[in-house]
Amino acid sequence: MFSSYRAVLRAPYACRTFGSALLGRLSNGTVCLSLLLAAKDTTGSYRVAGAVTALFGLSSVLLSPARARLVDRWGPRRALVPLAAAYALLLAALAWLTWRPGASGSAIAALALAAGCCIPPLGPVMRSLWSTMLPDRLMLQRAYSLDGVAEELLFVSGPLIVGLLVRAAVPAAGIAASAALVLVGTLAFVSSPVARTVRGSSGPRPAGGPSDGLSDGPSEAPTGGPAAGRGGSWSSGLGGVVVVAAGVGAGLGGLDLLVVAFADQLHQSGAVSWVLAAMSTGSALGGLAYGAVAWRLSGRRRLTLISVGLAVTLAAAGLSPNAWALIPLAALAGVFIAPAITTAYLIADESAAPAHRVRAGAWVNTALNAGTAVGSAAIGLLVGRVPVAGCFALMATVVLLSAVAARARTLVAGRRRPHPVSGAAAPGPGAKTEVARA
Repeated sequence: MFSSYRAVLRAPYACRTFGSALLGRLSNGTVCLSLLLAAKDTTGSYRVAGAVTALFGLSSVLLSPARARLVDRWGPRRALVPLAAAYALLLAALAWLTWRPGASGSAIAALALAAGCCIPPLGPVMRSLWSTMLPDRLMLQRAYSLDGVAEELLFVSGPLIVGLLVRAAVPAAGIAASAALVLVGTLAFVSSPVARTVRGSSGPRPAGGPSDGLSDGPSEAPTGGPAAGRGGSWSSGLGGVVVVAAGVGAGLGGLDLLVVAFADQLHQSGAVSWVLAAMSTGSALGGLAYGAVAWRLSGRRRLTLISVGLAVTLAAAGLSPNAWALIPLAALAGVFIAPAITTAYLIADESAAPAHRVRAGAWVNTALNAGTAVGSAAIGLLVGRVPVAGCFALMATVVLLSAVAARARTLVAGRRRPHPVSGAAAPGPGAKTEVARA
């Protein structure tokens, strides 16, 4: 299995591009906790700290497709560098403002809101560049699985880094470190030959043929070319994937809170960290195993089955007799998480025209994050009013309904699709994609 992932990283410039993207994306794993702790430290108010973090997250999620649109239009180098520079500058201002007690909560909130608007979309851009480096669909599936597992590890290691920084200095040091990470990582990322050869839809195009094997990247095809026949940044094939991503996000959003509530109810709080660690481990192993398999089922059918498996596991988790029995079920739920997210990104990549792949991936990312926020808020309101087992069942129902709705949407769209008329030209080799077979 691991040899197949080594093949992914042996692609030209893959290690350099992926490594620099991960360095910049590590900032996403450190900034939220650093901002929360720094705002609490300087204002002495949990309410202000919560509001600041919420504003930062809200602006980040809602404007993600807009930032991705800038990359599609202008290309990675011309869009990511200004975004990263503005984001790092705003984070540096936040670090300076929160370094000592007594800062204004309003000023912190304003800077956090502005910073959230400027986060460079390194994740969606990296996923679009995988399509440039790896035209083979099985290799691309492995790359997306590796990307998803690595991203999860970043969000596990990020808080650990913040913890070390807080011990050595003040929480604002974590914000300053986040600024340095995103700036250095982005500059290294755009210097990669892969990123340099991708031009935005408004950029100049070479007069002749491709200059090297990298120039057939996501943004190279003209918007009106053959590849655009699959739709623009929002195609009929993308809507169902966004629905599933939102459902999976909502189902997972309140899981951490539910695990804590379940363990507290049974006076077994020591099991919480083991349950969450088991889920993360299951997700990492499930993602790696999933990416190594050459699946015969279409991506949409796989996404439906994976979502159903996640829903059933979540419902069963609510029936656990104690918190320790929840550990294997959490690990099993994790096995479905990374494959579900990986498949959603793969379908988004195939559903959009090459010049709109960054935006398509950003829509999936936005739906996942928005669903997580809504699910977390909903479970927070229900815990204490509804039995914990009922909350688990509710999360499972949301995931299941999203999968059913997306599958129904796909079937309806398939019936409406016009059949080829007699004498029509046969589809080209590129038409046989997972989307066409879904």
